[in-house]
Amino acid sequence: MEKYIVYDNGLTKADRLVLKALAVDIEARNQGDQNRTDRQSTQDAKQEEDHVQSLSDEDERTLSYLNALNDPSSSDFQPTVFQGTDYDGIDWKRPFNQYVLKHYIQAARSIVRVETDVVMLTHLLLYFTTSVPSAAYLFFGSFTWIHGVLHSLMQLSYMGAYTLMMHQHIHMRGVLHKRLGFFDHTFPYLLDPLMGHTWNSYFYHHVKHHHVEGNGPGDLSSTMSYQRDSFLHFLHYVGRFIVLVWAELPLYFVSRKRHTLAVKTLFWELSSYGLLYSAFKYNRQAAICVLLIPFVLMRLGMMVGNWGQHAFVDNEEPDSDYRSSITLIDVPSNRYSFNDGYHTSHHLNPMRHWREHPNSFLKQRHVYASQNALVFHNIDYIFITIKLLTKDYEHLAKCLVPIGEEQLAWTMEERIEHLRSRTRQFTPEEMKLKYN
Repeated sequence: MEKYIVYDNGLTKADRLVLKALAVDIEARNQGDQNRTDRQSTQDAKQEEDHVQSLSDEDERTLSYLNALNDPSSSDFQPTVFQGTDYDGIDWKRPFNQYVLKHYIQAARSIVRVETDVVMLTHLLLYFTTSVPSAAYLFFGSFTWIHGVLHSLMQLSYMGAYTLMMHQHIHMRGVLHKRLGFFDHTFPYLLDPLMGHTWNSYFYHHVKHHHVEGNGPGDLSSTMSYQRDSFLHFLHYVGRFIVLVWAELPLYFVSRKRHTLAVKTLFWELSSYGLLYSAFKYNRQAAICVLLIPFVLMRLGMMVGNWGQHAFVDNEEPDSDYRSSITLIDVPSNRYSFNDGYHTSHHLNPMRHWREHPNSFLKQRHVYASQNALVFHNIDYIFITIKLLTKDYEHLAKCLVPIGEEQLAWTMEERIEHLRSRTRQFTPEEMKLKYN
């Protein structure tokens, strides 16, 4: 089955190494070399996440190298400066890179919270030099529809990376050095509305709600009660979130007796709508392009993404992070969205830094295999959702990277059947039985 593995030229260095390690596992199984598989680990299906099956010498070398890439004290350390280019892909012979970029990186490493994250400062500079002045000119300068449409398209191109940068921000409580705490905690109040977010709702919904409920029945963004390859169910899922989340999330916190969170959530959500209303009163055309279009696209995009992240839920253990989320090794999710493809790793440890996800997965992949976790490649969450809604399970099966003895033995038809079985709608009785 390794013939279906595709090495996209845009893969990050870490993703390429992880995918090669998985391909070696597949080839070893095909050759009958059981030393490279996890047959023994199936006896320990309930082992802790930090339990590690013995790694091969090659795996140890790969893991050591990946760790060194993240270690500022190592000679192999490579910060992320731009999403589209690896650090060692920068041409240091160019005068600009040698005399300007090099000094920028050195300074930026002391500005960001984690030294690998120079890219966070790069993005903030990008947004403050493009999004902010463009929005200001549309509101307070001379509005034209050409500028307005181009601004909306620009914001659309920024939204994914910004949201995943803020994903790191809300979990780590910031992305800049703590001495810059005031700016670090205030810039979202300016940038969030421009990127389609309502103030603080991402933090309250994602950190205080989604990670608490874990796609279970109490999760307002849970996929369990839906048939995940049904377009009508998907429309209901998206529509409910867009129309009702402003009320349902505060009510959820009330039901959990977290009244302070309920008040804060409702206050910031209504304040954001107040901003949108005021902007419409001041300049309707600018408000449409600068605030309304990003808002609608962001809410839609977040639900499309979450549907793909939690579409494949195991019927027997839906409460397992390994079996209710997936791992993607692909370019859009990991190169351009801060390793968002490692969603299972994120649920296992929400505080894990984004650069550590490939390392953790490589080290723990035998545990993933023993838990029958799903790993895909060469596809992102949006296209997983699209392929599900068009019921193209064959394409999804070809994107699956089998791990563990059970999956390695699957035929293509068995892959398809297993994936289809994980998209089945749970009945209220089943959810009550599984979660009580």
